[in-house]
Amino acid sequence: MKNKDITGLTDQELTSKVNEEKASVARLKMSHAVSAIENPLQIRKQRKTVARLLTEVSKRKNANNK
Repeated sequence: MKNKDITGLTDQELTSKVNEEKASVARLKMSHAVSAIENPLQIRKQRKTVARLLTEVSKRKNANNK
């Protein structure tokens, strides 16, 4: 997910997307622990997506507090 896509989301969409992506990362980690997944770099990609989403959440939170 690109940054321009993330900035276009509403606050509710953003929080739901964070929860979805975190669950996805957990599923990927579990799958990888049980048996090796085809592309383990997917885990890294998903983690970075979660970080981008959380960065946008904190940006909006700080902007509202000022």
